Amino acid sequence: MITVQKFGGTSVADPERIREVAEHAVRTKRRGTDVVLVVSAMGKETDSLLRLADDVSTTQPGREMDMLITAGERKAMALVAMAISDLGVPSQSFTGSQAGFITDTTHKDAKILELRPERIADALAEGYIPVIGGSQGVSLERDVTFLGRGGSDTTAVAIAHALGAEFCELYTDVAGVYSADPRIVSKARRMAEISFDELLEMTATGCPKPAMRSVEFARRHHVKLHVRSAFTWEPGTIVTEETTDMEQAVVNAVTHDTSEAKVTVSGVSDQPGVAAQMFTSLAGAGVNVDMIVQNVSDHGRTDISFTCPHSDAERATELINSLSGHVGNAGVGFDHDIGRVSVVGAGMKSNPGVAAKMFQVLADNDINIEMISTSAIRISCVIQQSQVEDAVQVLHTAFGLDAD
Repeated sequence: MITVQKFGGTSVADPERIREVAEHAVRTKRRGTDVVLVVSAMGKETDSLLRLADDVSTTQPGREMDMLITAGERKAMALVAMAISDLGVPSQSFTGSQAGFITDTTHKDAKILELRPERIADALAEGYIPVIGGSQGVSLERDVTFLGRGGSDTTAVAIAHALGAEFCELYTDVAGVYSADPRIVSKARRMAEISFDELLEMTATGCPKPAMRSVEFARRHHVKLHVRSAFTWEPGTIVTEETTDMEQAVVNAVTHDTSEAKVTVSGVSDQPGVAAQMFTSLAGAGVNVDMIVQNVSDHGRTDISFTCPHSDAERATELINSLSGHVGNAGVGFDHDIGRVSVVGAGMKSNPGVAAKMFQVLADNDINIEMISTSAIRISCVIQQSQVEDAVQVLHTAFGLDAD
């Protein structure tokens, strides 16, 4: 049996933490399970490297940035392998390219195209504990590539799939997936089990860990996940195809996100192809559009609002203004002071009234809704940023999620 264990930056932040990770890996090995480690850069190492890049360069070529950033993971993997070897178990460290991660040529956010894990499989067969540097690979042009923020989770899930691992364990500084951010809701509860669909909705609407891309990969390739703490080593949250609850909770979690701004385009010509042209232009400029709401047409004109990352709002506004003649001399404005609150639960599929209850709870607390978006198992509302924490707290209580 093989288990892949991924450790985030806080889990390997200093020599003491590295030794504890090494001891945990060796315990796993001595219980009869082959183990592969994936490690992130130590602590805030990646942020330090980015600051160094800012200090020396304004151009920051993508190829060199990837070479720089992935140095943090290479440093961590070598130290962890050394610590394991000191415990009497042989260990070898591997870069992403040595581990067989073949990516596209996009720098700073590369995508995995193929995985050739022969060296990792050989190391396991020879009794080693392989330690892989996370979030990196080699491109088709044979350059080092970086998979982007959260890419170590994706590295771990991908190698787990390639090796046919029983589990992929994602170790973080929290004890699992919670029903809300514990920093905001003191009575947030850790979920013992959650479905991939629910976790995908949570990560898409503000839950920071694990990385959404890794959850998508795990669901697509049927890799079982276990999100748990590297500080307490207690069991965390199991992520599977479907939960085993006979009766699923209507709502399992309340998430929030304050990373986006709202852009409103007023007076758009209500004609076929206008919205397509606008959003095609935004996509071509790399603006990541999220929620979209269009009002009912009035005298051939309509208003369209959408959300996008704060860093993209001004660029989106400038781009739409440049299209003014094509979209009907529309006016454009943006608002950075918004946030999103969402309720998520697989049980919503078969239980009517969740939206009505959510809206009523927000209304009872004088929280105005500016935009609404839904899926089969999620309802999201855009509200003022200053009211986000209050909204999360009252919704968490209203849907019976508070821990006893």
